[in-house]
Amino acid sequence: MSVEPALTSTARGLAGAALGGLAARSVYRWLTRRRDRGWERVNFRGRTVTLKEGAALTSGMCAAMALIPGANPRARAASALAVTGAAAFGAYDDLSGSADVRGLRGHLGALARGRVTTGVVKMAGIGATGLAAASLSRRGPVDTLVDGALIAAGANLVNLFDLRPGRAVKFSLLVAAPALATPAAPLVGPVVGASIALLPDELAERCMLGDAGANALGAALGVAAVARAPRPVRLTLLGGVVALTLAGEVAGFSRVIDRTPVLRRLDRWGRSPT
Repeated sequence: MSVEPALTSTARGLAGAALGGLAARSVYRWLTRRRDRGWERVNFRGRTVTLKEGAALTSGMCAAMALIPGANPRARAASALAVTGAAAFGAYDDLSGSADVRGLRGHLGALARGRVTTGVVKMAGIGATGLAAASLSRRGPVDTLVDGALIAAGANLVNLFDLRPGRAVKFSLLVAAPALATPAAPLVGPVVGASIALLPDELAERCMLGDAGANALGAALGVAAVARAPRPVRLTLLGGVVALTLAGEVAGFSRVIDRTPVLRRLDRWGRSPT
């Protein structure tokens, strides 16, 4: 890869970041002009926050992806489909779900007992939209299955991090920011910009991503990962995402982060003091 195409991709990615940030911030301000108790939740510290950050983040990413120049049309369509699908099914779980069943094990356990939870519906829906988004690349059945699994698994993984203010966004930024120097920059730029624009309000505990925002964020990163990478890289990424997901289900990310000084400091950076 020559330097010039890389710089062009980076410039497009930075333009997408600016557009995504502006769109997400504008939509967030518009959505939060009126208080809507149906979109309010109590966070881990007992503070009332709005779930509208997820809708604003999704809108910002999709708007930037539609407007940024130079992005592949199929990649645009795949990103829009995966992100909006993940956000829609995540919002369904946010607004209709019950807190008595949590995590992958909890929802699958409920399904084994004959109970279809909103989490199971969400997983099935995100899996279907992820597969549909992957099919737009026309790579063949094996690659479509790998790509669809990576998009859906990415959506679920980021959602597992969304247990403290800013944690899922920080994780996503650490993953996405280096990709601004690669050909995937036009796809990750909107993710970076929209995330940064809304992070201060989340850290101040005025809002939270919810399943809608976290799933959309992960799906966007998944599409960016599958757009350019060859099959061995995508298989490696899928294995890594699955391994992290299983680790999060078994050990719990909060427990690991709290026991690791560097991760603990990064996790608490910018948050309101206890």
